[in-house]
Amino acid sequence: MKFRILGPVQIFDERTGVLIVPAGAKQRALLSALVVKAGQVVSADRLVDELWSEHPPANAANALQAHVARLRRLLPVPAPGSGEPHHEWLATSPLGYVLRLGDAGTDARQFHRLAAEGRELARTDPGRSADVLRRALELWRGPALQGSGRGTICSVEASLLEESRLVALESLYDACLRAGRAGEITGELEELTAAHPLRERFYELLMTALYRCGRQAEALRVYDRARRRLVHDLGVEPGPVLRDRMEAILHHQDPTAALPVGSTAVRPVRAPAGEDGANVRLLHAELASLRSHVERLTREQQDLVCRLEALTAARAAGA
Repeated sequence: MKFRILGPVQIFDERTGVLIVPAGAKQRALLSALVVKAGQVVSADRLVDELWSEHPPANAANALQAHVARLRRLLPVPAPGSGEPHHEWLATSPLGYVLRLGDAGTDARQFHRLAAEGRELARTDPGRSADVLRRALELWRGPALQGSGRGTICSVEASLLEESRLVALESLYDACLRAGRAGEITGELEELTAAHPLRERFYELLMTALYRCGRQAEALRVYDRARRRLVHDLGVEPGPVLRDRMEAILHHQDPTAALPVGSTAVRPVRAPAGEDGANVRLLHAELASLRSHVERLTREQQDLVCRLEALTAARAAGA
């Protein structure tokens, strides 16, 4: 048996291939909350809050008991004569209810185990690390706990799981770069920077992948796009890691950005063999323009800092 919460909540019987999906929103919210807190007693009051939030019915305790009874009927029981021991999935205690997984697992636990294994392999075997991390991410069928309501238990767990998914994606693409697979991931990283435009790590990984593919000008344009979005949405400049990566790519100085793991020297990105002189001059002109633009932005940033310090000092003097 496997309880699935990386997407809409489901119960999958791996022996029979039967998929059990709660029909109503309250049933989904109840099962989701109990899976998230599996092995722990969840109080009736907390489950009422999870299912109805600030608007519980007048007979909330009876309504909750009815939903628990329906969920019990939904959970599988051994067929008569199968010889399998009976397992009480959903138990009642004086303090509330507890879901007992027994030998069953959850896709979330499997994801965390595979993600940790993939990260552990990153330094010694980045290719295998990337493969394991992809297996972990393939467990996702949609947003975590999709359709399970907005109760505190489910909403907090969904946020934590989503952050874990994004961290696993960052680890995956870092492993791909270490394994020399830059050309395979630029498209995926482009999509991620569009889907998560304020997450600087995805921009950094995309810039590195483009640079390793000999696309320095595009890598620098990614930095410019990231900076404009951060300034527009948050009013902040890119952090030091992203700025350092831009500087390294601009000046061909960072061996981590320039070469896959195992390389021993830094080589400037050159135009492909046989490319005509006009294209080479165009590339050099574009790089010079980008370099000038970056330098101008740096001067503007320094000027803003000076003006802010002067304004702060003037206010302090006036006080």
